[in-house]
Amino acid sequence: QERLVESGGGLVQPGGSLRLSCKGLGFTLVTYVVTWYRQTPGKERELVAEISRQDSKEYADSVRGRATISRDLAENTVYLQMRSLKPEDTAVYYCNAKNVFGNSIRAPSASWGQGTQVTVSS
Repeated sequence: QERLVESGGGLVQPGGSLRLSCKGLGFTLVTYVVTWYRQTPGKERELVAEISRQDSKEYADSVRGRATISRDLAENTVYLQMRSLKPEDTAVYYCNAKNVFGNSIRAPSASWGQGTQVTVSS
């Protein structure tokens, strides 16, 4: 079964850094567009960063210059390195992956599970 598993979140002070991981299980991530999202209670899921099959990268304005998305082919993982974290970065972070046919591992309308919680607080 194809699955995505997020990890790497935690409690960090403002100005700190975290590296979030999105690991693909049961399929190969390299052929997918992988997108990181975040969500806070009562709000819509927000796109944070995306990496294409050709490794082009896009970032939300809110994190541009503070985030780096990258692939590790050997680990079948996409990372999101976050720096200079701010309290407003506090959210549950999720990833999703879409193949060349436009099919996503996680249906947009479905529950995406626990994700990984990032809390930025002093």
